[in-house]
Amino acid sequence: MSTDVTPYPVPDVDPGAPAADGADDVRVRSLASAIPTHRPFQPRAANGRFVSRPEDGDTDELPVDRFLEREISWLQFNERVLQLAMDEGVPLLERAKFLAIFSSNLDEFFMVRVAGLKRRIATGLAVRSAAGLEPREVLDRISEVAQQLTQLQSRVFSEQVRPALTEEGITISRWDELSEEDREPLHRLFTEQIFPVLTPLSVDPAHPFPYISGLSLNLAVTLVNPKSGNEHFARVKVPPSLPRLLQVGRPGGQGEAYVARFVPLEDVIAAHLDQLFTGMEVHEHTTFRVTRNEDLEVEEDDAENLLTALEKELTRRRFGPPVRLEVEADIDDHVLDLVARELQVTPEEVYRLPAPLDLRSLFIVGDLERSDLKDPAFVPMTHPDLSPTESSKPSDVFAAVRAKDVLLHHPYDAFSTSVQSFIEQAAADPRVLAIKQTLYRTSGDSPIVDALIDAAEAGKQVLAVVEIKARFDEVNNISWARKLEQAGVHVVYGIVGLKTHAKLCLVVRQESEGLVRYCHIGTGNYNPKTARLYEDVGILTCDPQVGEDLTRLFNQLSGIAPRSRFKRLLVAPRTVRTGLVELVEEEIERHHRHGDGYIAIKVNSIVDEQVIDALYRASREGVRVDVWVRGICALRPGVPGLSETIRVRSTLGRFLEHSRIFWFGAGGEPQVYIGSADMMHRNLDRRVEALVRIADPAQVEELRSLLRLGFADDSSRWDLSGDGRWTRVHRSAEGEPLTDVQTRLIETYTKRRRRARRR
Repeated sequence: MSTDVTPYPVPDVDPGAPAADGADDVRVRSLASAIPTHRPFQPRAANGRFVSRPEDGDTDELPVDRFLEREISWLQFNERVLQLAMDEGVPLLERAKFLAIFSSNLDEFFMVRVAGLKRRIATGLAVRSAAGLEPREVLDRISEVAQQLTQLQSRVFSEQVRPALTEEGITISRWDELSEEDREPLHRLFTEQIFPVLTPLSVDPAHPFPYISGLSLNLAVTLVNPKSGNEHFARVKVPPSLPRLLQVGRPGGQGEAYVARFVPLEDVIAAHLDQLFTGMEVHEHTTFRVTRNEDLEVEEDDAENLLTALEKELTRRRFGPPVRLEVEADIDDHVLDLVARELQVTPEEVYRLPAPLDLRSLFIVGDLERSDLKDPAFVPMTHPDLSPTESSKPSDVFAAVRAKDVLLHHPYDAFSTSVQSFIEQAAADPRVLAIKQTLYRTSGDSPIVDALIDAAEAGKQVLAVVEIKARFDEVNNISWARKLEQAGVHVVYGIVGLKTHAKLCLVVRQESEGLVRYCHIGTGNYNPKTARLYEDVGILTCDPQVGEDLTRLFNQLSGIAPRSRFKRLLVAPRTVRTGLVELVEEEIERHHRHGDGYIAIKVNSIVDEQVIDALYRASREGVRVDVWVRGICALRPGVPGLSETIRVRSTLGRFLEHSRIFWFGAGGEPQVYIGSADMMHRNLDRRVEALVRIADPAQVEELRSLLRLGFADDSSRWDLSGDGRWTRVHRSAEGEPLTDVQTRLIETYTKRRRRARRR
């Protein structure tokens, strides 16, 4: 089908261009998508060859420049998020949220990925990336792209989203835009609630430059002593305990026009600086924000107690070296020089941006109760196989799973009436003897944790494999680990040197025919809150082979069983990569016999060179390969002689695409796996991951339908080309919107639920 292909739009205002209908004529140019993410590709260059490693199972030569740069690919993913904020077809408050998500994503990217690059450079570990770039080259390209993206984000907010919010009665005003009537309640608020928690810190011979915590927003204040004329510098931290956006007045009531006005907290503080520095003249003020290295380094082999070692490292995290300094665009050079010098940041690490800084504050706006400016309300529905037979009683999950395996697709299938109910019923059932559970991330008031505690207190054997090294959830997980231990749960932290990322639950139940093992294996965390926002799949089963596999795997995690073999599972770090590569090779052989070879992979990221090389070999043999990726992709599709039969697509929307599905075979009996592993080195080499083979033909068909929808020509998406550019395809040749995958799935599952009710 012919489509209107639109490159990533980046507003580039031409001051000399005429305005149309009173608006700026906004020209577009390419940004991250147009910056090469690899060295120039030379398919047949005599000196541009790389011989596959013998363990790859193939000695055919492949081009050395066949991988895209992963860090730039991640920035391109975040640009896709930003493009949704630019899309006028997206509800306005959702656009505001996408701006906030962009900021949150970029913060973590700098705290972890950029920090890691800087650490490697500082320690002399200058190893080229798979794309052929030195760490310094990668860092330079990151700086170039990130500078442009953050400028674009500021312009999208100021020129598109903020004016559109104002038209809807939602105003984000600066202090000088307020009337005296509006300012009056803010004067009182400052005196009563803000002033008492502020701590102004001056800089002079008796007061060294204060420590600036990561991601905190700060006011840099220049003061003049009216008696001596001497200039002084002070810093005021904007309290993170207070709302970043303060609401002036309240939204109109029923029958009144909706009006919500917000003022940045830093503006209110800046307007009252004279009260903080009595006797001094406030010469000028500006805001700044620093991002620090917050990636943890715990040498587990040397740590006698992992929990204690991690707690110490968490304390050190606050003092990581700076990796980025954000300042207001009009900051005075002498103030910038002072801050940059004291923080020891280079000019390349400074980001001059229009105020307000840190647009994560737009989450506050996105949460306003304006349903007309949001995605249509969606309430997850109970899976038909788990629907109660009597409305007054909850479904018996064990009876449902005994009857048949249940394939779940969240958030379309409700987590609360499936996975959560499974664990809660197991905790309450007197016939359940043991529960074994992995916990990577969970919510602050987790019903899953509560159920495990209830089970332990009821005398059941309960094992919780808690991953206390889950990035940025370490504090929460340490807290849960201690709470579980106090209740009598056997808490272990997995295998030394590996994070336990697998999503597993095993319930052992005494039944008339003997012990039956009920299992859940999924792609998402046991977190009821994110389960409403993340797209994931999972399976509930009492298949004896899966039960035996999970028993062996949990024995590995809690004890010593290094030589376990599995029947329906692939388990990293031993067999996920090798198993998937073998499945690729089998599909190549099948294609030689039948001519209809097909591979489909749905993941968050695909970076691993051995997996990508296997897909390249499949493509060179004529196998069709579809890759559905949300974030990073180092694979280059559609390159003659290398990947001509490979397509790569990306889908972003109201839910975060998070499931991992691996499909091998166009006809006959396809091999289909779901599980926790992305195709990245950390997942395949440094984590415990689990993929389970789906055996039920009806469930295989369900996953086939999902993949077909994602790769349909009339589905809205982004397409990746061989040169590393992403192109948005969201309208037909006639200008009609293409199908939104998630909207179509909501409609499909709603219809399924209605059909089930009529039965």
